[in-house]
Amino acid sequence: MNFERLNAYRIMWVLVMFDLPTETKAQRKIYARFRKQILDDGFTMFQFSMYIRHCSSRENATVHVQRVKNILPAKGHVGILNITDKQFGLMEIFRGKEPIDAPVGTQQLELF
Repeated sequence: MNFERLNAYRIMWVLVMFDLPTETKAQRKIYARFRKQILDDGFTMFQFSMYIRHCSSRENATVHVQRVKNILPAKGHVGILNITDKQFGLMEIFRGKEPIDAPVGTQQLELF
């Protein structure tokens, strides 16, 4: 087994944070389309307007970052952040004052 592939400094999380205008029907449609497209690419909602995706490597993260860049709306603010699995694991998450566990990345079976 190649342990480098399981290294917490090699495995990445991609965070996409966005604030898009939703004042008009057309703007809400653009917002909904962008949100659906990132969901279709495997992102999950972490918080309102913040979505995360577990990636097996930096190279895989780069692919998903580029996909988000390819669908950026003309207006609004979008931030994309890559962090290692190790950094993500250091995050403290609370629901109210109660700590909760951070999301766990998916395990993917590789066939050779």
